[in-house]
Amino acid sequence: MAGETILVIDDSTATLDFAVDYMLKPNGFVPVVARDGADGLRKILQSPPDLIILDLEMPRMNGAEVMRAMKEHGLNIPVILSTAHGSEEVAVEMFRMGARDYVSKPYEVTDMLAAIERALAELRLKRERDDLLSRLVQTNRSLEARLRELDTLYGIGKSVTALLDHEGLLRRIIEAAQFVTGAQVCQLLLRDASAAPLHCAATIGTPRIAHRPDIDAVARQVAETGRSIMSTATVAVPLQVGSKLIGVLNIYNDATARHFAAHDMHLLQALADYAAIAIENSRLFRELEESKEREKQTIRNLFERYVAPSVVDQLLSSPRMAVLGGARQPITTLFADMRGFTTLAEQIQPEVLVQTLNHHLALGAQAVLKYEGTLDKFMGDAIMAFFNAPLLQPDYPLRAVKAAVEMQQSLASKITTMPLRLRLSFGIGITTGEAVVGNIGAAQLMNFTAVGHCVNFAKRLQELANGGQILIDHATYQAVASQAQIKPLGKVEIKGFRTPVQVYEVVGLR
Repeated sequence: MAGETILVIDDSTATLDFAVDYMLKPNGFVPVVARDGADGLRKILQSPPDLIILDLEMPRMNGAEVMRAMKEHGLNIPVILSTAHGSEEVAVEMFRMGARDYVSKPYEVTDMLAAIERALAELRLKRERDDLLSRLVQTNRSLEARLRELDTLYGIGKSVTALLDHEGLLRRIIEAAQFVTGAQVCQLLLRDASAAPLHCAATIGTPRIAHRPDIDAVARQVAETGRSIMSTATVAVPLQVGSKLIGVLNIYNDATARHFAAHDMHLLQALADYAAIAIENSRLFRELEESKEREKQTIRNLFERYVAPSVVDQLLSSPRMAVLGGARQPITTLFADMRGFTTLAEQIQPEVLVQTLNHHLALGAQAVLKYEGTLDKFMGDAIMAFFNAPLLQPDYPLRAVKAAVEMQQSLASKITTMPLRLRLSFGIGITTGEAVVGNIGAAQLMNFTAVGHCVNFAKRLQELANGGQILIDHATYQAVASQAQIKPLGKVEIKGFRTPVQVYEVVGLR
């Protein structure tokens, strides 16, 4: 997909020309350029683009000032930072302000295009979702209009058309036909397709005359001509929706009963009109229900690979509770890695290694799902999970800590029957903070995952943890301190952090 408007804000004419002529235009994007931050902000406010490629160091207004101004105006436009190597620390700060990606200058076209595709993924998913929602709303409005039309029908027609239960509706139609005409036999014959033969969908009346050949012959004639037929003993009228004949409503009296008159045919024709609408509505209703079931199945197929069945059920019953499409939100991230696995892999057969790996990972996954966490992925001998997405959970840090404790305790109790050298343990890292959560990847392959500083931080803590150890950050500590037994470990040097970070160890639950 292309055609999105991309604003490039850079004080370098060469960079602007390169971006427009060699990257944006050839790939179908609509380029807009600004030569400094102030000009860029003016164009953003005047006509917000779909994406911004932003330089950091510029005259009049630098990149950070542009992003602050956008935040003040409530603008949430994806931003890709494009700046010289060595500005990574500033870029980190910009990420905290909402930037989506970072590409160092000078950049390759392929690298920037990849960043653009990642940044636009959320926008495209939102547009697709809005389009689907619009179509669903339109379908619902169409159905509501039909139901309102049915409410205006009078008498028996109203009682007939109010029914959406298909079998009950067919029975009500022939009961109504018998009531308004006093016929001994009433038959409703339907066809499943435009050229399909009629079949008897419902019958009421005297059994001995319900299946006479002459009655069937009259019904076939009405189906062929689309016109009503009346005699003193028989009235048969077509059921039509527009120009499509969907069936025949047929009544019959034998010689012992009264003869039918013109008013009987008029009543039956009116009822047939209501019945045809009601049957069509019933069909549409069934199709809508089937569509909803397919939609539910799609949601189930998407999420049941990541979260507990109870979470999937909540999503299906309350879809608005889900936070999808790359939204920023607070989460607690958990990384668990099997200690000693690499060494073990060099000592045993691959089949035994895989069996051992699956056994340990299954215990870890069960602990995450027990507390309704989302299983992000298995990474070799490690597990990544997070809490508070897709459903919001008021106690998500505690859920993560309980899952980690459960993981360690379950592992300790259930591997006692395994050979000693196959008994591995988890080193676990847990952090709490904001991340971008949603379907991330390419159109051909997407993954529901979380991206952000707190995710990287959790991975670093996991790398520090010994087997059987659970390490947490200060934010998680503050959230669970009253409900867990925690030992401060002091400030620790962590790769990628400029200053030492306070780390805690969870030793149990209160």
